[in-house]
Amino acid sequence: MKLYKEIQKNKDVLKSRLPIDNSFDVIGREIEIGKKDSYLVFIDGFAKDDIMLWILETLQAMESVGNINFIKKIMSKKIGYIEVETFDEFETLENSVLSGAIALILDGESEGLIIDAREYPVRGPDEPDLEKVTRGSRDGLVETIVFNTALIRRRIRDPHLTFEMKSVGKRSKTDVVVGYIKDLADQKLVDDIDKKLKEIDVEALIMAEKTLEELMIKKKWYNPLPQVKFTERPDVVAAHLLEGHIAIIVDTSPSVMLLPATLFHFTQHAEDYYQNPTVGTYIRWVRFIGMVFSFVLLPLWLLLVYNKDMLPPNLSFLGPKETGVIPLFIQFIILELGIDLLRVASVHTPNSLSTSLGIVGGLILSEFAIKVGWFVPETVLYMAIVALGTFSTPSIEFSMAIRIFRLFLLILTGLFKVYGFVTGLVITGIIMLTTKSFNNKSYLWPLIPLDIKALSNVLFRKPIPEIKKHK
Repeated sequence: MKLYKEIQKNKDVLKSRLPIDNSFDVIGREIEIGKKDSYLVFIDGFAKDDIMLWILETLQAMESVGNINFIKKIMSKKIGYIEVETFDEFETLENSVLSGAIALILDGESEGLIIDAREYPVRGPDEPDLEKVTRGSRDGLVETIVFNTALIRRRIRDPHLTFEMKSVGKRSKTDVVVGYIKDLADQKLVDDIDKKLKEIDVEALIMAEKTLEELMIKKKWYNPLPQVKFTERPDVVAAHLLEGHIAIIVDTSPSVMLLPATLFHFTQHAEDYYQNPTVGTYIRWVRFIGMVFSFVLLPLWLLLVYNKDMLPPNLSFLGPKETGVIPLFIQFIILELGIDLLRVASVHTPNSLSTSLGIVGGLILSEFAIKVGWFVPETVLYMAIVALGTFSTPSIEFSMAIRIFRLFLLILTGLFKVYGFVTGLVITGIIMLTTKSFNNKSYLWPLIPLDIKALSNVLFRKPIPEIKKHK
């Protein structure tokens, strides 16, 4: 709908589209500029007071300059601010104002001005809790999309680095940015993402990037494997962009979606590259071992205990001398639920009490549970090892997938012993083999299909010059 030249008509339309008289934070301000009646519309709390004060002082001091190109003269000679543009439709005005910009309309003009002098409430770019490193940059992404693109562009000063802005959600109109390096990214994949974003039909992105992921990627409910990687570190985003990946940044969220992603992308951490190659390789292998243990250790130990007569003499120590009142299988299930309960409780516990919660959960409860006969010491020991392996997984989404697969394998092993263990491994393997990454390639690449050079870069932290030489 186009703007009218009569300012009163424009004001009436605006009051019917925006709650100017009903919502305290939607402000409509009548002013006079160059002896013309004008109307300023903005959201209280978003406008930069000092910038707007300076602009209004300049505009209100203007004398009449006639009616020829009045808007153009104001824009070019009187508003010495960077982000200013014209508009002639109410839809543009509405979207801009609700995003935080300031709209200015004048009597007798069929165009208005959008002054992007907004300032969102924002926290500092602190290091993210989930991705801490012992050495390296300490800045992290924040909830403001413009700050996040600036943190990334600070690291990649490439003219081919492109950030395309989209809007998703009928009501929320959430800003979504697709970032990629033109000559490195797969243009077909970029076009596919653009198509999927346009096809999204939803009221709002309630949970920001997580809601967007579920809307873009259709998968079976029983498959817990993540198909995009999330990070809150700008250096990790920059590294992936330079490898040809695509970053999706959602306003109001400090997490960035990186895609395409395969299983092995969830096993790497920035810490590997902030250490010497030998140390980085050692840390990576310790992590691999921890992740494998977190998946298979409990079901395998339970299977061996069920079949002690098949064990060689040097493994005869496996298994408790007394199983206790509760069967071992049920003990592990209770411990699994207990660990998850402790984790959930720690999320909702203030930082000042989290240490106390860890002591209560980890020491007092387990000690008394053993004394009263609920558990045997071996089950608590192995559960502790598995928990360490789970927490050593860099991606929390992938660690949760491992936890689900472990629980599934544990239940099958407890119920059907050898047949259950083998069946569980086969089903898990089939799910991994049939899962595809976002670009419809194998989730297990570079293992399947085998790419020896790429696989060696996954297994070993190689020096940067050597990686570049093999590209």
